[in-house]
Amino acid sequence: MKENKLIEMWNRIEVLGSIVQQMNQELANLRDLSIGTMSLVKKFDGYDKAIDALTEDLKKEKEETNVE
Repeated sequence: MKENKLIEMWNRIEVLGSIVQQMNQELANLRDLSIGTMSLVKKFDGYDKAIDALTEDLKKEKEETNVE
């Protein structure tokens, strides 16, 4: 291969590497945001009732799916 082609490939690889690093940082930010949001929601009044209601809804949904 010509040197120019190798340099071009190297530059593309560098760009891809930086994009992957940005994506990893965004994923870490989203993880932190979701953990913080969940911690906040847990402090709301009625959280336990809501979890119980969601659990019941999921059970009913699963039963309906198994019947069909």
